Amino acid sequence: MAQKPHCLAVVLAAGLGTRMKSELPKVLHEIGGLPLVGHVMQAVNAAGADRTAVVVGPDMPQLEAVVAQMDHAASTYVQVNRQGTADALRAAEPAFSGFQGDVLVVFGDTPLVQAQSFALLREKLSQGAALAVLGFEAKDPTGYGRLLMQGDELVAIREHKDASEAERQVTLCNAGIMAFKAEHLQKLLAMITNDNANEEFYLTDAVEHAVNLGLSVVVATAPEEEVQGINNRAQLAACEAVFQTRKRTAAMLGGVTLQAPETVYFSYDTQLAPDVLVEPNVVFGPAVEVASGASIRAFSHLEHCNVAAQATIGPYARLRPGANIGEGARIGNFVEIKNAEIAQGAKVNHLSYIGDASIGSKTNIGAGTITCNYDGYLKHKTQIGENCFIGSNSILVAPLSIGDGVTSAAGSTLTRNVPQDALAIARPQQENKEGAAPRIRARLEAKKRAKTK
Repeated sequence: MAQKPHCLAVVLAAGLGTRMKSELPKVLHEIGGLPLVGHVMQAVNAAGADRTAVVVGPDMPQLEAVVAQMDHAASTYVQVNRQGTADALRAAEPAFSGFQGDVLVVFGDTPLVQAQSFALLREKLSQGAALAVLGFEAKDPTGYGRLLMQGDELVAIREHKDASEAERQVTLCNAGIMAFKAEHLQKLLAMITNDNANEEFYLTDAVEHAVNLGLSVVVATAPEEEVQGINNRAQLAACEAVFQTRKRTAAMLGGVTLQAPETVYFSYDTQLAPDVLVEPNVVFGPAVEVASGASIRAFSHLEHCNVAAQATIGPYARLRPGANIGEGARIGNFVEIKNAEIAQGAKVNHLSYIGDASIGSKTNIGAGTITCNYDGYLKHKTQIGENCFIGSNSILVAPLSIGDGVTSAAGSTLTRNVPQDALAIARPQQENKEGAAPRIRARLEAKKRAKTK
């Protein structure tokens, strides 16, 4: 079997995105917790790109940092003057000069394009095309460039304003994404001029030049929904909605029960195993893994955490970064867990904060318990052993170690380590003053009357 050619992906991401009305570069706005450019980089990698070059604008250190984080091997190139798409591609010429293989040219603000569509463009090249263009059938083609075909060959891309009435009836439109055989790219790019009203260098002109050279130019198609770009916040929200629908559908087809799918928010990397139950109004932030049989109850929020099999989270629970919930454990309503290990079968059922802690198996944490993990300068750890019973409204002042089998009295403030199987009581001695209550009431009534006069 012939070896597949190498593939370079050039991601054009230099646009300022002024219609976003943001100081943040457009491609750093997020969908599902991942920057737009990150979605594109993941898709081209899944389509077989073994090298990625990202074209950025001047003074975009944030974008360069994100690119490096996403792919340490990716390179960035600066488009200085922003004179069109061909000019942007020329900025990355050092990446494809002398390169042999496929060159994908994609946009950093089209996060919904699937790897399969990029792969389809590459397949067209493998079948003999010198240039492949991604198109889509538009419900309303107004404003889009039309792809004019002769049989299976693309002969021109006609912008809407330049199209004849007959050409405007064409619904096959240009998505702007292209794939080139590398040996033709530099020659075609050199032929593109800025002889147009905007004095910009348009990559779409490569089609006409390729046809004039007798090269094969073909079209691959993708759904219109997939190729939509983002220019403003409304379009960002529309793409977010598509992304969320995809994630929900994939989860349910993978064996997850979503009781009210439209109310569940996923991040790009959410991992839910089969037989997970998710109730309404749950938010999965980045880096969440939930094992089979776990239940995530309504109005819970999870991020950077792991939930083991058969565990129950919520309702109204919050799992913050570093929360690891053991098999069969229960985290109940209005409980917050941060950077803590909750072992198998342990329970933190209501109104508690457990941070920088480890809770042993089958330990029960009473309502209102908090770990005081921060002294204003440093974080400290609370360690609680197995089979403990921590009474309601306990305050655990870290650093603190509580042995296996300990019981603590309700309302205790524990500041010293507790040995195994001990009963810990740390609260003031109760004092009853007989007959004092009527005198207190009389005094308060007198004060009230004095104020109302």
